[in-house]
This record gives sequence, structure tokens and C-alpha cells, in this order.
Amino acid sequence: MTRKKKRPADQYQLPPHVKEAGQAAARAAAWRPRPEVPKNRVILGITAVFLLCVGMSLALWLPPYYLVQDLRSRGVDSVTTVVGVDTKPKYVKVRFVSGPRAGSEVELTDYAGMYPATHAGAPLVVTYDREDPAHVLARAWVEDPPANLPAYGSSALAFALLACTTAVIWRRLWVLHTFGPEEPPASSRAGEMLGNKAVLDTKP
Repeated sequence: MTRKKKRPADQYQLPPHVKEAGQAAARAAAWRPRPEVPKNRVILGITAVFLLCVGMSLALWLPPYYLVQDLRSRGVDSVTTVVGVDTKPKYVKVRFVSGPRAGSEVELTDYAGMYPATHAGAPLVVTYDREDPAHVLARAWVEDPPANLPAYGSSALAFALLACTTAVIWRRLWVLHTFGPEEPPASSRAGEMLGNKAVLDTKP
């Protein structure tokens, strides 16, 4: 009676379904729950608010800057008397008492929504644009413009939103690159079946 020759151990190859079961088990062991990924709508929302703040900052920075530059280059100084101050709506009205516009009244141009602190009857030296007389600003503000607090605030908010947007995008990319799929590998059911089959096939 002849004995059946045994295949050398180094030449033995596992069946394909056994390999698949091992790979499925390895994937299941390496899988980690993915943290919550920032949604695209969140990123788009923060970006939209950032762009809005940028637009507000430009609207608060540029007009006052160019107003001061124009008055410095072609402005005419004149003495006026404040004839009206109100906050609803906010305005400061003055009457010219010297120069070619003596006797006429005009409202001061706001500087980023701000007006000088004054009261009716107070004297005020102003500078107006000879090419556009409606542009009138207190001479002290032309020489030394006040701190543009609204522009500072909107600019700071824009930088904060830019940093927030960058951090959210970086976190999204990091989570997607570091962690695997959101759902665990398909080894819960199919892997168990393959594993059970592999155990049965490898038993003597």
C-alpha cells in the first residue's frame, strides 16, 4: 500500500477565500471610527460671511481715505457755525460765515459713519472740496483723521473668519486623509462567513 506524498510545507498555498478572510479581518482591525467631517455647506457659509466682511471693510476704508486725500489736495478752509445736530438720522449741519460760500448751509460728510462731537451754535473750521462742495469735513479730521473703528472691527472679523475657514478646510482634509472610510469595512457579515468557511476548510 503506497503512502500519499505530502506537499512540502513551503509550497502550500492558502485557498483564495482564506486569503480574503484574512484581508477582511486585517481591514476590520485597522479601521477606526472617522471623526465628524465639516460639511461643505458649513465651509461655504463661513466663506460667504468672510467675503461679506471683506466687502464691508473695503466700503469703510476706501471712501474715507480718498475723501481725506481729495480734501488735502484741493480743499478750501472756511469758518462755519453749527446750526443743527441730530442722531435720528445722524447729521451735523453747518452755516458758512466766511469765504465765497458765506451764508449757505450744508451737512458735513460722514467719516466712516462718524461725525465730530459738537453742538448747535459752536464754531467749527471745515474744509470743503472746491470741485465738489458737498464734500465737507472738519479741518481737524482732514489734518489728523480719527481712528476708523468700524473699519478696524470689520477687518478684524474678516481675519478671524479667514482663520476659521482655513482651520475648517485643513481639518476636513486631515480627517479624510488620515482616517479610512466612514463605514466599517464589509467584514461584519461577509467576513464572518468567509472566516467560518476558512476555519472549516483548514481543519484536518
